[in-house]
Amino acid sequence: MPPSLQAGPYTVIALADGAGPFFSPRSQAFPEATAAQWAAADRFDPGALDADGRWWLRFRAFAIRSDRGVTLVDAGIGPADSPAAAWAPVPGELPASLAAAGIDPAEVDTVVLTHLHTDHVGWAVVGGEQARPYFPNAAYLLQRAELDAIEDINPQLRSTVIDPLRRADQLRLLDGDTPLRGGERVLATPGHTPGHQSVLVTSGRDLVAVTGDLLVHAVQLLHPELAYAHEMDAERARSSRERMLHHPADGTLHLATPHLTEPFVTR
Repeated sequence: MPPSLQAGPYTVIALADGAGPFFSPRSQAFPEATAAQWAAADRFDPGALDADGRWWLRFRAFAIRSDRGVTLVDAGIGPADSPAAAWAPVPGELPASLAAAGIDPAEVDTVVLTHLHTDHVGWAVVGGEQARPYFPNAAYLLQRAELDAIEDINPQLRSTVIDPLRRADQLRLLDGDTPLRGGERVLATPGHTPGHQSVLVTSGRDLVAVTGDLLVHAVQLLHPELAYAHEMDAERARSSRERMLHHPADGTLHLATPHLTEPFVTR
């Protein structure tokens, strides 16, 4: 069984899809980080640095299961012919991870795409020329602002992801914060991309935030003010990150992150 976190009636399940090095040195990805900040990040997450000193990323999606259904947050790096193949360690392992969690793709009723970067949409649509949604019974949720910016993010994804979802009548566009039918809540967290979104699960004083790329390395968890070179709007990303991390003092915030070594981090 994949790693999971229980929050009241919700089980948040980490679904591995792969692991591999980033395509550029981490010092270029976070040019403002100091030596002391890197040292603190390496103590917090030593697995993010491989033997050759490269930034080593995990690629994962998350399932949120309750008696109301199954929500998937993000769709990983995808099969061998996915849009992420140019840089990510495809083929991904998400189908096997879903099976290990006892989840059939047909059981997923909602897929939240946090944003339109290729390592987050890989299994959304499969089949090449016979493209079809991998989750046949799911509504795929995307912020309208993200779709509006697709030409700046990755125009290829219009034909490979968006158009097949529209033909299947499975694409749903959101405008900001939105409650989901399973009881979770989508929170607009723009900056990394214009329509980046995260998913919140609340149970009593516990809050689980499935973050997407709101933060991509432990250095941003420890120092949320640090900009990431691949954020489209660094100031908005910083604001979104700090808003998420500055949770109420009387509650417990659990972060479910795609790229850190451990899938769950408690603040």
